[in-house]
Amino acid sequence: MLLRSEPAPERSPQPGRVRRFSRAERWIHRATAALMGLCTASAACLYLPQLAELVGRRHLVVTVHVWSGLLLVLPFLLGLASRAFRADLRRLGRFGPHDRVWLRAALRRERSAARPAGKFNAGQKVYAGWLAGAVLVMAGTGVLMWWTGLVPVVRRTAATFVHDWLALAVGLVLAAHIGQALADPEARRGLRTGSVARTWAEREHPLWRPERPGE
Repeated sequence: MLLRSEPAPERSPQPGRVRRFSRAERWIHRATAALMGLCTASAACLYLPQLAELVGRRHLVVTVHVWSGLLLVLPFLLGLASRAFRADLRRLGRFGPHDRVWLRAALRRERSAARPAGKFNAGQKVYAGWLAGAVLVMAGTGVLMWWTGLVPVVRRTAATFVHDWLALAVGLVLAAHIGQALADPEARRGLRTGSVARTWAEREHPLWRPERPGE
């Protein structure tokens, strides 16, 4: 019996398509989305009276909310073992002159203006950075709310205020993110299958040079 020391290589994209995300990156996204969905849904059940009455079992909902929130960083940490994921993190962390051009065109709603973008456009970079910071703040304030003996009441009250309002902001930003995804079937297909149409890549991310299989 032969033992595999490495995972099976991914299939090459079909003709006319280019690889955008590795298998590991797709699973990281799915796991993060599932945990974020659990966290958001349980938060809604805790704060909206109609849902709270419908679902009941408040202690169980609180437990689901706390653990789904704490585990949100786990897919990210496990994903650091992936070279492709680390490479994309570096791309998301770089903000160049072309990103400022993209943002100006987007903020002015100039559909005819050129919007230069590498593998990730400026909007995706801003979204990723903002969401990462928001998750860390939410986790920190949530810990202060859950373990009540850590800080005085005044600080717990402040943590609750920040947690609640930031949760509302996160919900709005996630809704906008989902709306953008629904409006772009090819981008969704890239996250589902790992590859996108070459014509889409050249139109939406003209500065991106996709790697050849095996790189």
